Amino acid sequence: MEAKVINGKELSMELKEEMKQEVKDLRKKNVIPHLSVVLVGNDAASRSYVNGKKRASEEVGISSEIIELPESISEKELLDIIQKLNQNEQVHGILVQLPLPKQINVQHIIETIDPRKDVDGFHPVNIGRMMTGQDTFLPCTPYGIIKMLQSKNISIEGKHAVILGRSNIVGKPVGQLLLNEHATVTYCHSRTKNVKDITKQADILVVAIGSPNIISKEYIKEGAVVIDVGINRIEDGKLTGDVDFDSAKEVASYITPVPRGVGPMTITMLLYNTLKAAKERVL
Repeated sequence: MEAKVINGKELSMELKEEMKQEVKDLRKKNVIPHLSVVLVGNDAASRSYVNGKKRASEEVGISSEIIELPESISEKELLDIIQKLNQNEQVHGILVQLPLPKQINVQHIIETIDPRKDVDGFHPVNIGRMMTGQDTFLPCTPYGIIKMLQSKNISIEGKHAVILGRSNIVGKPVGQLLLNEHATVTYCHSRTKNVKDITKQADILVVAIGSPNIISKEYIKEGAVVIDVGINRIEDGKLTGDVDFDSAKEVASYITPVPRGVGPMTITMLLYNTLKAAKERVL
């Protein structure tokens, strides 16, 4: 039996429709949710992401701005701009697009953003709250993955989840969110021995390693749920994931495609966090 596809684009559109109504309700109370995105330099991929975030914000009625800064900006100048955004009552969410130029310490930037406006969910305060199961801003891609599983009523409790990859942006936090939902979690990474033996035990397999089509059906247990976080552009210009979709769908019960899988959910959860920040300001 072929795997059912979890379509992130469709789910994203449903969630955005719900958010539109919430934004309208807030605007009646004279609260206009606002996201400020800081873009340093001229990286084409970063610019494309940022424009996508602005378009998605406008779709649901969230006000947004892109603050464009030169590649040569000093760390102090960037920190000063963030402090001004922290102090601006009209700004509910602050996002600094990564990567940043070499002269800037990324951790300093993340730690300067007010945790109440950290809609990326990367501030150590919010990471700590996530680790201890408190209400907080959750990192957008991992949060989107949880929403995708919930949308198909896929039970997480008691399941063995295996995470391929241990980045601070996806791997580590998605494992923690699955643990918070009572899964048993195993992380695999570049130093892990016998990876295939471990992935074949997974009820839920999350792949976030950035290598095109590296995970085939030989790595997957019959009936497993496969979440592919990878976005790789191959030689013919097409986008593909870390999972060999055609092979994996023969054994998986559910699978996310690339594109139209996890990607659209990342921006949607950023909007969700921005709306949450605005609502918390009203309460």
